[in-house]
Amino acid sequence: MTVRFGVLGVITVWRDGVPVDVGHARQRCVLGALLADVEDVVPADVLVDRVWGADAPGPGRQALYGYVSRLRQVLSGAGVDIVRDQGGYRLKVPAGSVDVHRFCDLADQARAVPDEEQAASLWEEALGLWRGQAYAGVDTPWFNAQRDFLDRERLAAQLDLADIRLRLGQHDRILAELFAWAEAHPLDERVAGQLVLALYRGGRSADALTRYQKIRRRLAEELGTDPGPQLQHLHHQILTTDPALTTPSPRATTRIGPASAPVPRQLPAPPPFFIGRDRELSHLDRLLESQAERGGTVVISPIGGSGGIGKTWLALHWAHQQQERFPDGQMYADLRGFSPSEEPVPPEVALRMFLDTLGADSAQIPTDLDAQAALYRSLVADRRVLIVLDNARDTAQVLPLLPGSPNCTVLVTSRHQLVGLITTHGGTPLTLNVLTDGEAHELLTHHLGPHRIASEPEAAGTLLKHCAGLPLAISILAARATMNPALTLTALAAELQETTPSLDVLDAGEMTANLRAVFAASYHALDTQAADVFRQLALAPGPDISLPAAASLTALPLPRLRTHVHKLQAAHLLQEHIPNRYTCHDLLRAYATELADTFDTDTERSAALGRILDHYVHTAHAADRLLLPHRDPISLTDAADGVSPEQLTTHRQALEWFTRERAPLTAAVEHAALAGSDAHAWQLAWTNITFLTRGELWHDVETVERTALAAATRLGDRSAQAECHRELAYAFARTGRGPEASRALVRALELFTKVSDVLGQAHTHIALGWLHEHQGDQQTAFRHDLTALELFTSLGHRSGRARALNAVGWDHIQLGHHQQAISHCREALALQQELEDERGQAGTWDTLGYAYQQISDYRNAIDCYQHSLELNQALGHRYNEAETLVHLGEAHRATGALNTAQDAWQRAIAILTDAGHHDAELDRIRTMLQDLNGALA
Repeated sequence: MTVRFGVLGVITVWRDGVPVDVGHARQRCVLGALLADVEDVVPADVLVDRVWGADAPGPGRQALYGYVSRLRQVLSGAGVDIVRDQGGYRLKVPAGSVDVHRFCDLADQARAVPDEEQAASLWEEALGLWRGQAYAGVDTPWFNAQRDFLDRERLAAQLDLADIRLRLGQHDRILAELFAWAEAHPLDERVAGQLVLALYRGGRSADALTRYQKIRRRLAEELGTDPGPQLQHLHHQILTTDPALTTPSPRATTRIGPASAPVPRQLPAPPPFFIGRDRELSHLDRLLESQAERGGTVVISPIGGSGGIGKTWLALHWAHQQQERFPDGQMYADLRGFSPSEEPVPPEVALRMFLDTLGADSAQIPTDLDAQAALYRSLVADRRVLIVLDNARDTAQVLPLLPGSPNCTVLVTSRHQLVGLITTHGGTPLTLNVLTDGEAHELLTHHLGPHRIASEPEAAGTLLKHCAGLPLAISILAARATMNPALTLTALAAELQETTPSLDVLDAGEMTANLRAVFAASYHALDTQAADVFRQLALAPGPDISLPAAASLTALPLPRLRTHVHKLQAAHLLQEHIPNRYTCHDLLRAYATELADTFDTDTERSAALGRILDHYVHTAHAADRLLLPHRDPISLTDAADGVSPEQLTTHRQALEWFTRERAPLTAAVEHAALAGSDAHAWQLAWTNITFLTRGELWHDVETVERTALAAATRLGDRSAQAECHRELAYAFARTGRGPEASRALVRALELFTKVSDVLGQAHTHIALGWLHEHQGDQQTAFRHDLTALELFTSLGHRSGRARALNAVGWDHIQLGHHQQAISHCREALALQQELEDERGQAGTWDTLGYAYQQISDYRNAIDCYQHSLELNQALGHRYNEAETLVHLGEAHRATGALNTAQDAWQRAIAILTDAGHHDAELDRIRTMLQDLNGALA
């Protein structure tokens, strides 16, 4: 038995890899205080101070004794003891079993080892121990001090590893992390130096110099100092193109994708017990061996069969066996073709995931499906990659995900035959049948052990008969027997025979096994609250759910919920597929949904769904405020009792939360609409829109806003309808559907006017001005922007007035009124700086630079563009970044800096092309670049 302890995250104990419930928060604090000094005596008074600080209860020692006593009981089952010694306590565990001590030991080894690759491996192992903030969720002075110290140690380790990566020529592997560290530690010269060097070695000299100037200005403004000698020397080396900065030859860096992303290893864990399927495995082996003779992409597809028959297990088992034959990576996607509660994954979404995996910049990915597929095929060309597409719905869902390289192999699992894939792409079908009696018996024996099977052979035969040869059914039933060794197989078989005989067919003609009885046997063994949680989780939208969201769904405190979740995991009724995110097999979810419909009242189900929707809408609203603080908020009703929205405090936390919850949030919009919760539907769409538009996720924008518009229409909420029309207009415009965008904005303006929503009218006039300007109708754009300025001014809406001033300034430039443009932009910029509106400043700096450019004041123009570029890059506004790069290139061309202009335009074209913006403006930039290339030739 192996016991491990963790404090680099939530204080946790694992026994043989399974979390142990060590009690409530204060009890975990006591454990955390002891873990800091394993094998050493910690005096009782010191423990009281660590755990309570100044808030220690009067009988502090007495309270401590109670917690220590309960901890002893919990840990004794894991073979761990807490010894009373010399007026204190000593936790008797090896230091290496505690992640923080293991981290320190690995750090010492990494600093001592001379080999760079070995040191990097040690640093990666050390940093991999971190699961979040040290002692997460604990708030006393001692724990806070420990957390701050360990945070500094973690950053030092990250920077030491970054230094090694730079010395090995692996700067591309750490660039994204360096940007994040630079944002978190803006005055750290070591971080700045690493980022500058990585940018320079990545061929981005201008960005490297810009980054140096940024920290130089910040040091001067906040500390009144200049950069230190090392950073200044690096700056001089870049200016002089010092050969000493030449990129070292990379070693041991097999990569794929333009950003040299890590080799993808996306396969889920192989099945722990895999029995039989020898014929099928040999068939797959033969297909792989004949790949060279066949030519083209080998599509080993479909691995077909009914739900629960083991298609995914076979695919994963074989894929893991063949990993060495695919050195460039293995990629995996669950296409959810037959999910009982979710729509199949659109090809665009699956492609987006693969493109992100392969290192494509998320903001540069095209919106057009064919363009996405072409980029995907380019990234895997000449690579030996295994791609597993699990649970496909039909051929159309799979086709865009097929690579073009003859070196790639694709496994597809599906409940359908995918005849189109077989006939048009040479796919070789492989249909699974149930396990033979011998294979099923062997699988059950692996689970329960030969002695237990031999002691009750007739009962074991009855169990296998009810499992009908389905591997999933056998595993779930075995889990029930394993959880309770005192439960005889005879008693378990009797329970099966007493239950309902079959689970309804999920898909016509495919489901023939008796799974309801198997699932019921595990379900009825749960205690009442765990059973309630199982049924409620089936109501959650999306493919998975986080622990905080599940807490709101069930209205349970997190500690109690974790206890029930662990019971469901142990019974194989729930899977933690990534930390703190839970999912279950489609058939189990269908069964849980059936139970909820049968045993829970409409009121209970409605209340649970309302809580999860409240959780998402309130958390998303708060996160949106962090992404775009000056956006006019919407009014939300109070969250229902039992809902605990997640507490996010930084822009980065908000962005990470939206990224994790993208699929559940998108599903929640549709879920709310189908359940008749129309207010939730349009509000969820509203709270998601900033994240989706910044990521250029126009397919998602259109999907959620169309659903939201229908919901708002049913509500008769004209303001909400107008909001939806306006957001749809941006999606239409960005995907080349100008007439649809125009109609949507006209409709939005009509609705805002009918309800006398002057603020909504002002925002819509800004949008109309933007659209008309991009369509070449400058006078109409000018009229709309002037109207918006008047309306924002009449309302006293300062951020809106600033935005309109910038728009009018741009119009003046187009009309040749350059001094008026500068005046409007300066006024807008002053307002935006006062309001700390960085998004607004980014746009206004660009407009102001363009105004200076028109009067040949190129020095001021370039300075303005650099300000705009830095802000757009920090905010992730890739489209606006491209616009500024175009203007910056024009200014550099005018000053004779042709190479710098060339670089700016090339970057702008890459952003616009990959984002699917194929318009006249892009053609103009290409023409300018072509002319410039001729001048440089």
